[in-house]
Parts: sequence; C-alpha cells; structure tokens
Amino acid sequence: MTLRKRLFDIAFALLLLPLLGSLCLVIAVVLLLTQGRPIFYAAERMRGAQTPFRLWKFRTMTVVAEDAGVSGGNKACRITPAGRVLRRFRLDELPQIWNILKGDISFVGPRPPLREYVERFPDIYADVLRNRPGVTGLASIHYHRHEEWLLSRCESAEDTDRVYCSRCIPAKARLDGIYARHASVAFDLMLIGRTIRHVFR
Repeated sequence: MTLRKRLFDIAFALLLLPLLGSLCLVIAVVLLLTQGRPIFYAAERMRGAQTPFRLWKFRTMTVVAEDAGVSGGNKACRITPAGRVLRRFRLDELPQIWNILKGDISFVGPRPPLREYVERFPDIYADVLRNRPGVTGLASIHYHRHEEWLLSRCESAEDTDRVYCSRCIPAKARLDGIYARHASVAFDLMLIGRTIRHVFR
C-alpha cells in the first residue's frame, strides 16, 4: 500500500467516523434487542499469503458450533431477519472502519479471502494480495450480485465450494487484476461512489 493511499484511508475514515459510529451504535442496539448476543462476528481473513487478521462485521447469522467456507444456499436458513436487511445494504460491513484505521484493509481493493482459498490457490492470491484488501472494489461492484446468485443455488457445502472455486475466484481475480493496473486515489474515489450508487440502486 502506498503512503498516499494509506493517508487517504485514514483521513476518509476519520471524516466518516462520527456518522458511521452513530449508525453502528443504532444497529448494535437493534441487533441486541432482536437477535441477542453476540452482536459482532470476527472472521479470519488474509491480507497476505502469511498474514491473517480478524475482519469485523455485524453478525447476520445464527451461531453454530463450527462454520467454514463461503456462504451459499446451504447457509441461507441461518440468516436472521435483521441480518437479511443488513446484507442487502451491506450495513453488516460498517464495523470494518476499525479494520481500515488499523491498516488491515483499505476502502478499495480485493475482498480479503479466507485462509483455505489462499492456501489452495497460492498463485492466484499471490497476485491478488499484492494490493491491500478492501471493503469494496471492482469485483465487489461488478461481480458481487452474480456471485450471490450463483452461490444461492448451491444446496450443500461441497457444491458451494465447487462453484466458488471454479467460477467466482477466477472471475474476481481478473477484475482485481484490472484494478491493480489502474489503482490510484482518484480511481478509489470513483469506485466508492459507484459502490454507494450500486447499493441503493
């Protein structure tokens, strides 16, 4: 991550913090009243081949003893009513402002992958993770809905994993490669604006 990009992330995060902090507080109270504790969900993600970190989100699913892999149709029954609304508008990702301030992720970049996929596809993620992962990016804007549609049709964890590995990972990696070749603060601002429009469209 360049110094300019890091300074942009910090300045923009601090600018948004009063608004996002207030919104996070309201959401946390609603979740506490409607679905109880825990309010947050901390998932291990990778920002490099050997660099894990905890990515923070609002909890949108019922708690189970063990959970692995990406979310597909096999996990749809676990999404709570409040969680469905949060996911629709990507409000479950608001706590990631903390990850941005810590430097784990940027506002814009490839989505941070699970460790298991980094280990299974080292060549792909060696290229993808040359850029700091982000909350949004080209892949999030142009492929997120299609990925959701593909995975929602999967009825088992095995089917979800197969579709994600064969269809989603290569497609998102190509888009992340395009972002890497054009990365700049101006491009990041454009993608942030497109993300906001995309969410509310």
